[in-house]
Amino acid sequence: MHRLPALLAGFFFAIALPTGSAHAAERVALVIGNAKYQHVTALKNPARDAEAMAAALRSAGFAVTVAIDASQDQMRRALRDFGKQAEPADCAMVFFAGHGLEISGVTYLVPIDARIENVSDVEHKTVPLPSVLAAVTPKKLRLVIYDANRDNPFARQLQRDTSPPGGRASIDTGSLDTLILYATKAGQVALEGDGHNSPFTTALLKHLMTPGLDISIAARRVRDEVLASTGRKQEPFTYGSLTGTGFALVPK
Repeated sequence: MHRLPALLAGFFFAIALPTGSAHAAERVALVIGNAKYQHVTALKNPARDAEAMAAALRSAGFAVTVAIDASQDQMRRALRDFGKQAEPADCAMVFFAGHGLEISGVTYLVPIDARIENVSDVEHKTVPLPSVLAAVTPKKLRLVIYDANRDNPFARQLQRDTSPPGGRASIDTGSLDTLILYATKAGQVALEGDGHNSPFTTALLKHLMTPGLDISIAARRVRDEVLASTGRKQEPFTYGSLTGTGFALVPK
């Protein structure tokens, strides 16, 4: 699964409210799956992963916006509109599957129309992770899931980049109640596997949808299942901080 370059992998996941009283307006999600890249290797699973995640979130009571094979303009517009939707919500989640990369400590989500020929193109032709975090500011909980790996699809074009290979810069989430779940830790690839969905999304769909299961426990189960299903070739990585206890994606 040749996805997500020099940095993250994976896609983020959302936390739910502690009890079953949440309504769709209180929990919102933006799901993006980019597979049909125009200027770099096309991917197999992101669109299917995004569609499966969107269906699962809807069944859990989220109001879901889906963008499949989105251009830069479409991704930015979707984020802008979603930001307005997320502001009054208690919980907001963003899921991205596709190519990504990191330059000088900043992670970028790659639209399907990105043509990157040098380092300066990255800032202008992708969507920076800080822009995602800045756009999504719910009242309580913010979650992001990146399902992608760390090999750089633009490696030849970016040979002049001096950022450390496989390095991960600190991420300022700007909020305690923010969780980012990566499909893999630094230096590893996120495998596409032989199934309908990637090993990471398969594990997410199984464990995040368990009624009443605390999100932190679900994250550990996702990690353990991906480790087992990939022969320990892929280990998901979680970043962020949540206050309180007992957050479940699906109320019991």
